[in-house]
Amino acid sequence: MMPVGPLMIEHRLIERMIAAFQRELDKIKDRRDADLGFVDDVVDFIRTYADRCHHGKEEFILFRELGSKPLNDELRKTCDELIEEHRWAREMTGRVVSAKMKYLQGDFKALDDLIECGEELIRFYPQHIVKEDKQFFLPIMNYFTQEEKDKMLTEFSEFDQKLIHEKYRGVVEEIERVATGRARFECSACGYVYDPDQGDPENGISPGTPFEELPADWVCPTCGSSSSLFARVS
Repeated sequence: MMPVGPLMIEHRLIERMIAAFQRELDKIKDRRDADLGFVDDVVDFIRTYADRCHHGKEEFILFRELGSKPLNDELRKTCDELIEEHRWAREMTGRVVSAKMKYLQGDFKALDDLIECGEELIRFYPQHIVKEDKQFFLPIMNYFTQEEKDKMLTEFSEFDQKLIHEKYRGVVEEIERVATGRARFECSACGYVYDPDQGDPENGISPGTPFEELPADWVCPTCGSSSSLFARVS
């Protein structure tokens, strides 16, 4: 199997989740109410599987190896576009989370933002997948020797194995942090994580300050969102 084989297989699962997200968004639009548990599942899938796992292998392994290859102008341009599209998808997923948080707090107008951002992601992924499957993956394989392809496949497998350990080590560590009053909180708008161990010295918050003890007027140092848009890291 070529290294792009596992990536294309992962595309099929992403397509299935996006189709399920579309069906759920249609229900949300009809009933004007959101199943927030389902939204959480979609966000977790996109962030963990589609981005951290799938895009991770592309960016940290495949694209890294392509950096030393004499790609033609068209393929180099496509590679740059794919990296930018990954960044855009992360930002849009963050906006889904932000809209969900606002809706949870009683801002029912945020439902329209959630629908809009969700539909942007639903339009994005099929086009992104076609670009990779049809225009990029197969042509770039011509730049690799069989030995390089085999090595990349092995590294993909090792990446996946490390990822599952990383994820659940993080779960245990966060449980321990909560138990000791050191839980971290993430801004749903931009992804900034407030770590009590670090505090926010530039804005007068000393290290060791729990999130719950932050001043009422404290805002995200990255994007300016209020603390009400933060959720505990899970």
